[in-house]
Amino acid sequence: MNGALTNGVLTHEAPTKEALTERGPMNDRVRAPGTLDRDKLFAARLHAARVRPYLATALFALHAVESRRVPTMAVDQHWRCYVSPVFVDRTPVEELAGVWVHEVSHLLRDHHGRSDRYAQEHALTGTGERLRMNIAADCEINDDVYGDGLARPEGAVTPKSLGLPVEELMEEYLGRFHLGPHTQALAWLDCGSGADGLERGWDLGPDGAHGLSDQERDAVRFRVAQGIIGRPGNAPKGWRRWAEEAFHPPQPWRELLGAAVRSAASGPGVGEDYTYGRPARRSAALPGVVLPSLRRRPPRVSVVIDTSGSVSDSELGSALLEVAAIARAVGGRRDLVSVLPCDAAAQTVHALCGAEGIPLVGGGGTDLRTGFAAALRARPRPDVVVVLTDGQTPWPDVRPSCRTVVGLFSRQRAGSSWREDDPEYRPDAPPAWARVVTIG
Repeated sequence: MNGALTNGVLTHEAPTKEALTERGPMNDRVRAPGTLDRDKLFAARLHAARVRPYLATALFALHAVESRRVPTMAVDQHWRCYVSPVFVDRTPVEELAGVWVHEVSHLLRDHHGRSDRYAQEHALTGTGERLRMNIAADCEINDDVYGDGLARPEGAVTPKSLGLPVEELMEEYLGRFHLGPHTQALAWLDCGSGADGLERGWDLGPDGAHGLSDQERDAVRFRVAQGIIGRPGNAPKGWRRWAEEAFHPPQPWRELLGAAVRSAASGPGVGEDYTYGRPARRSAALPGVVLPSLRRRPPRVSVVIDTSGSVSDSELGSALLEVAAIARAVGGRRDLVSVLPCDAAAQTVHALCGAEGIPLVGGGGTDLRTGFAAALRARPRPDVVVVLTDGQTPWPDVRPSCRTVVGLFSRQRAGSSWREDDPEYRPDAPPAWARVVTIG
C-alpha cells in the first residue's frame, strides 16, 4: 500500500518480492516479536481511506517509519509517520484507522507552520508551550474526526473534555486555556513536530529518506481539497472550511482587515448603551433613585461595497469573501452585519445570511457618500462602517459618527491613470479619519 507522488500525482507501487517475504500474509514467515505489524497498520490505513475517501490521497502519501521512541504515532512536516510497534499491537484496527486520520489532519492543516508563526508572534518558548499547541491542534481536529466508521482512541482530547467550544481553530483554542491540573493527564501527548513545529529526536529531518518536497505536499493538499469541494456533503464542516481556504488561502491583508474591524469594534464607546435591566452599583448611594448601568452589546457593522463600473468582477468576488471574513471578525454574528451595494446611488441594504446570495447591483459612476449616508440612516445605527472600494470616489467632508475602515482594492497601475478619458485624473486618498487596509 505504499505510494509515491510523481509530478503531483499519487501512484501506488506494487509490493516487491522481498517486501512480501518480510511482511506479507502470502508466506508462512512469523513476524519477529517487537517488530512493527505492518499488515495491521496498513489494514487500518485502508479502512481509514474507505470511510474518509476524500483523505485517501493524503493517507497514502504518508510514509510509515518504525520507531520505538514515539508513544503512539507521530508525524513530521515532511510527511513521515513514526509508529510505535507496541502501540500497533495493543490497538484495534478501527482505532488505528482513527489515528491515521488524526495524524494526517495535522499535516493537511499545516499545524507545524501555524504553531511556529503563533509562537513567534506571541514570544512563546519551551516544550510546555509546544505541548499546549499540540493540545489545541488536537481540539481543532478531534471534534469532527471520529464517528461514521472511525472509533475514538482512548484518551483522545476533545474541546468538550476541556470545557471549550467546538468548531474553533487551534489559534482560538490557544487563547482559551493554559496548562494546569485539568491538562495534567495530557502530558504524554506527542503527535510529533508535524503537530507543533518542535523537532523531535526521532525526526529524520529534511534530508532523510521518503520525505515529500514542498511541491509534493502542496499537490496532496490540493487533491484533497478538490475531493472535499467536489462532494461537500460527505465532509464535516471543519474540513469544508479548510478546503475553501485551500483554494482561497488567507492573505496578510485579510488578517489586517479583520484586525482593523475588531479594533474599531472594540474601541471606547462602541457597542455601549445604558440599560435599566441592571441598575448601576452607584444607585445604592442614592436611595429612591434608580440609575442605569452601562452595558456592552455586540457591535453592528455596515459594509458598503463599491459596485461602480471601475470595479472588476474579480474584485466584487473578493469583496464577498471579505464580507464573510468581517462576519468572523465580529464573532460570527451574521445578524449584526449588513451589506450595502453602492455606485453613484445607494442600493438596498441586505442582511447577511450568506455572502454568496447578496446581489451586487450597480455598474455606473461612483459616489460612496450616498453609501455612507444610507448606512448611517439605518436603525439601529452601525458601530463600524467598512467600505470596500477601488478608491475612485469622493469622500464625506465630515467624519462619520462611527468608526470607519476602508478596504482598498490594489491596482497594478496604482501610480498611473485610472480613467481612460482623463489621463490627469488621480483619485483622492481616503480621509485621515479612516483606517485603510490594502486588499490583495
